[in-house]
Amino acid sequence: MIDTPEWHASQWFNTDKPLSIRDFRGRVLAVEAFQMLCPGCVGHGLPQAARIAATFDPAQVAVIGLHTVFEHHAAMPPVALEAFLHEYRIRFPVAVDAPGPGPVPRTMGDWGLQGTPTLLLFDAAGQMRARHFGQVSDLALGAQIMRLVLETDGSDTRA
Repeated sequence: MIDTPEWHASQWFNTDKPLSIRDFRGRVLAVEAFQMLCPGCVGHGLPQAARIAATFDPAQVAVIGLHTVFEHHAAMPPVALEAFLHEYRIRFPVAVDAPGPGPVPRTMGDWGLQGTPTLLLFDAAGQMRARHFGQVSDLALGAQIMRLVLETDGSDTRA
């Protein structure tokens, strides 16, 4: 398990209030860290996050996007992100990572992310349990998510 600091969001989309990791206690949380001008994010990461949201019971698994811009800052302001989310029909909540002391946003730096796309999995206690930089297959990811769900509901049969 990796001890995880809270994310730092300067703005939220697709939610009525700011969210924290604590809001998802009791559920598995998938966080898709992305940039809207990242080809891997648009072609793989965000569609995979949408598939997670569509596949799993939201009472067991939640999905959050984290727009974490570490390059081309002027080309990806929140107003452009809002249009992007609408056009790509991203329905799950999306946080805009707060600026850091340099070009790397605060959460990206705190979490030690290498780049985008990165998919992170948190268990029901809010601990980061997996970090996938780049692509991960749906089958492998689904197995990891189900393992965390089974731990949460007590169905884990490991001795």
